[in-house]
Amino acid sequence: MACQTIRSAARLRPSVLGKIIPDSLTSSRISSSRFVRKELFPSSFYSQVRMTSSSSSDIQNKFALDNKYQGLENNVWVEFIDLNAKLQPLNLGQGFPDFMPAESVVRELAKTCDIEANPLLHQYTRGYGHPRLVKALANLYGNLINRGINPMTEVLVTGGAYGSLFCAIMSNVGPGDEVIIIEPYFDCYEPLVRLAGGTPRFISLKPENPTDASSASWALNMEELRSLFNVKTKAIIVNTPNNPLGKVFTRQELTDIGDLCKEFNVIVISDEVYEWLVYEDNVHTRIASLDGMWDRTITIGSAGKTFSLTGWKLGWSYGPAHLMRNLHIAHQNCVYACPTPLQEALGAQLEKEIKRLNTPDSFFYKMVTDLKERRDLMVRSVRDSGMIPVVPEGGYFMMVNWKPLENKADLSEETDAQADYRFVKWFAKTHKLLGIPPSAFYSNDHKHLAEDYLRLCFYKKTETLQKADEILKHLKNS
Repeated sequence: MACQTIRSAARLRPSVLGKIIPDSLTSSRISSSRFVRKELFPSSFYSQVRMTSSSSSDIQNKFALDNKYQGLENNVWVEFIDLNAKLQPLNLGQGFPDFMPAESVVRELAKTCDIEANPLLHQYTRGYGHPRLVKALANLYGNLINRGINPMTEVLVTGGAYGSLFCAIMSNVGPGDEVIIIEPYFDCYEPLVRLAGGTPRFISLKPENPTDASSASWALNMEELRSLFNVKTKAIIVNTPNNPLGKVFTRQELTDIGDLCKEFNVIVISDEVYEWLVYEDNVHTRIASLDGMWDRTITIGSAGKTFSLTGWKLGWSYGPAHLMRNLHIAHQNCVYACPTPLQEALGAQLEKEIKRLNTPDSFFYKMVTDLKERRDLMVRSVRDSGMIPVVPEGGYFMMVNWKPLENKADLSEETDAQADYRFVKWFAKTHKLLGIPPSAFYSNDHKHLAEDYLRLCFYKKTETLQKADEILKHLKNS
């Protein structure tokens, strides 16, 4: 670097450290390296050059990833979205439909963005949630849990359900606190708890009857759960219907969890984003509605899952004012406000849906009826292939046991530690169908529990599911 600087100084004849290079020196004496070193560039120049060089080499060390993010570098979505872009397989990995959402909600957004509409709908709105939307949410959930909900103090609109999870965990969990996480869990739970300074404690749902094909057979050992509660326990995160399993927690299971929370003075962060997607005679119970649970429950919902609008990235949470105040403070010091036009359109759509609840005209009714047909189509395809589905009671994902076809998979070139990662990558590369490895939804010590499975999304066009059926048949016959 020093030599480059000297050559540049000689070529451009500038003022170098206060010295002007005379014309008479630029063609003759400047060629003498001894003259350049002693006359034009004093020792202080070289010290500065060395300091600059040293500083450049230290930048990466000084600005390395901060300690709080160390260990959180890997992300299943980043990895498999990149793999999808590279391989262009049939994508049954990510959880979104490959067709248009409800026409009515799209039209509401078009109305909001019309040139004749209120211009203020394109500007900042209330930070904790656009008035029309929070009022609709308070009305909706107030009716569902049979209590009044204050839209201004007991509701928060966030950047997706992820935003509500972030605010709930960051504002209520700190160093020394423990948070119980039920496996399998959506993969952000653990890193958020660790970022907040808390310690995650894990307990796994396990099939009580391995031959039972339903997610209903997966249950908690309540004695094991009790053993995790102690004076340090701050919260438990419950996801019902569960992603990726599709389990719908029964009223009794939630009552047992709630009783432990009341006994040990623990809050519940209830992730209920798939609340409308419940099949057969299963019933979604909102834990906040159970006796004595409102005051200690934060419930989280999602426009992406409710109206198939994952790209809108709108979520919400509701609960008692003393807990929601914590979330409000976290939110105002992070995102602060969410997009106004999207909130206005969503609020207008919810107002319509509230009037249609429990009728055949309800979008929620139509959606779950449609999804059940798609689920059953995938169940048949998986079974015909020789693999074993865990038939979900809710949600739009299916855990599939791939071990019966293990002898057809050459995983020797895949290097991941977990077998499900190796199988999913081999399957995408060899047969052009992409799923998600569910060990991503388990803690390090429990990842082995998911290695025999892959997760598939069935919220896709019928043509997409038919293509998947063809791929599965080809796998069986290969």
